[in-house]
Amino acid sequence: MSNLPNPFLLKSATAFLAMSFMLLTACTTTGTQRQGDPESQRREIDAGVDATLARLHKAVPESRTLTARAEGVLVFPAVLSASFVVGGQHGNGALRVGGKTIDYYTTTAGSIGFQAGAQSRAIVLIFMTTDSLNQFRQSEGWTIGADATVAVAEIGATGSIDTNTMKQPVVGFVMSNAGIMAGVSLQGAKIYRKKF
Repeated sequence: MSNLPNPFLLKSATAFLAMSFMLLTACTTTGTQRQGDPESQRREIDAGVDATLARLHKAVPESRTLTARAEGVLVFPAVLSASFVVGGQHGNGALRVGGKTIDYYTTTAGSIGFQAGAQSRAIVLIFMTTDSLNQFRQSEGWTIGADATVAVAEIGATGSIDTNTMKQPVVGFVMSNAGIMAGVSLQGAKIYRKKF
């Protein structure tokens, strides 16, 4: 019996993954960045960042204090992911310092596992220290877990953020259309400056 992968299964998995990304692009309610001229892409990303931060502040009011105190806030309004044995994710976002966008970024990640599905989620990374922000901005490509640890926020029953999380150099939030996602790992996600 051969240990080689079944060609039909591989084609099916590839087709499913491609269709999932197309459906996500067409149907997501967290927003997408359509292709177009760079200026319209920037405007669309910025509008998505505004909407994502408004959703975060409404879902977790204490996050408003974090973003106000932050050295920088990196927001990916729509990170699209799909998987069928082999999966991946991709999204565009913006880094804000002092409430103003100073640069645009792309995030990507891959995964291997026996899971099938597709989803869109928003990711917010809050740089609480000057050192953490400077290390991020000076990198040619920044990988969560390798270049820095991101403390994904733990939200209590009362809607408050775990006090230990609030003391970390980089705090992360992950949101689906239903709200804040708990127990999500961002390990291995790579972030690069976006080229238009």
